[in-house]
Amino acid sequence: MIHVADFTDLSQLTIHKVGNLGHDEPLILSQSPLQLSDETIGNLLLNYFIQPFVKNAEYFRFMHDADIQLNEVYKYCSLIFEDSTVFHDQSINIAKHLYKHSTHPKIKGGELYIVHFSKVQVDGEEVEAIGIFKSETRDTYLKVFLQQDNYEVNYEDGININKLDKGCLVFNIESEEGYKVSIVDSISKQNEAVYWKDAFLQVQRREDNYHQTETAVTLCKEFISTHLPGQYEMNRADQIDLLNKSAAYFKQNEQFDMNSYAEEVLGNVDAIESFKDYREQFQRDYRLDIPDEFEISAPAVKKNQRDFKSVLKLDKNFLVYIHGDRDRIERGYDDLANMQYYKLYFESES
Repeated sequence: MIHVADFTDLSQLTIHKVGNLGHDEPLILSQSPLQLSDETIGNLLLNYFIQPFVKNAEYFRFMHDADIQLNEVYKYCSLIFEDSTVFHDQSINIAKHLYKHSTHPKIKGGELYIVHFSKVQVDGEEVEAIGIFKSETRDTYLKVFLQQDNYEVNYEDGININKLDKGCLVFNIESEEGYKVSIVDSISKQNEAVYWKDAFLQVQRREDNYHQTETAVTLCKEFISTHLPGQYEMNRADQIDLLNKSAAYFKQNEQFDMNSYAEEVLGNVDAIESFKDYREQFQRDYRLDIPDEFEISAPAVKKNQRDFKSVLKLDKNFLVYIHGDRDRIERGYDDLANMQYYKLYFESES
């Protein structure tokens, strides 16, 4: 977990302007690091940089198909960690590298902030960190001021410190494996945004308990929602019952055990065997390795809880939310109405 209070020492900061190379916009490089003398501005910048990462428990690592040393951002960060006096020169290299990949017509130019944190706490460990942040969105602010006993109104262009567009924190941990990296990308769903994570940073998810939990959630959801109904006669209410049991398993247990999950949630011997076969196929299809046991990541469960949807949709007329006790739902067919029905049993309503 990352907390703003853990970033107590912002030792160096440089700001560059990175335009869109495809639009012939310029790359403007600062000649020296910014000297922060105002404590208030320093605290505002710290909050602007770090707040988007709070409660972000998902980590990545730098990668390269041939040699990790050929990953440019990894190399520049490594040089700073080895000798902080080269910080500004390497910040220029980072800006040039980003500029080279800023060619998509929809990429916006903006300020690039490179920060060296000499002392931070991450997951209980005190380390150095390098922050790479980019602001692309400009906002208009009203400025109300007093002039000759009357209030006047004007406006000015600026950056909203509550909306970081793109960010990356590189922690000086496990350098040989590509460091521990946290990423923020506020427009990651847009096609042009892949340049930040894939082209510029070149990172992939770390194989930690967050990733393992997220993968296991997907495996269980896909098996119940798509594979199991094809093997057995199963209505939507039965599927939701299994999804609810799966959600409860991930929320109530600290450790995931493949066998105990199958027995507690699925129960049926044939379904358990089918689940084991599906897991093997799932790992082959997605080139993943899902261990038999691992520690469940609560943040990963919270983020992916929507995968266990407990909504029963009946034509376009009804949405029934089912949160448990499958025995209180009865499904049948009305010959007179020539329609299917659900009967719900309850003790009180509110």
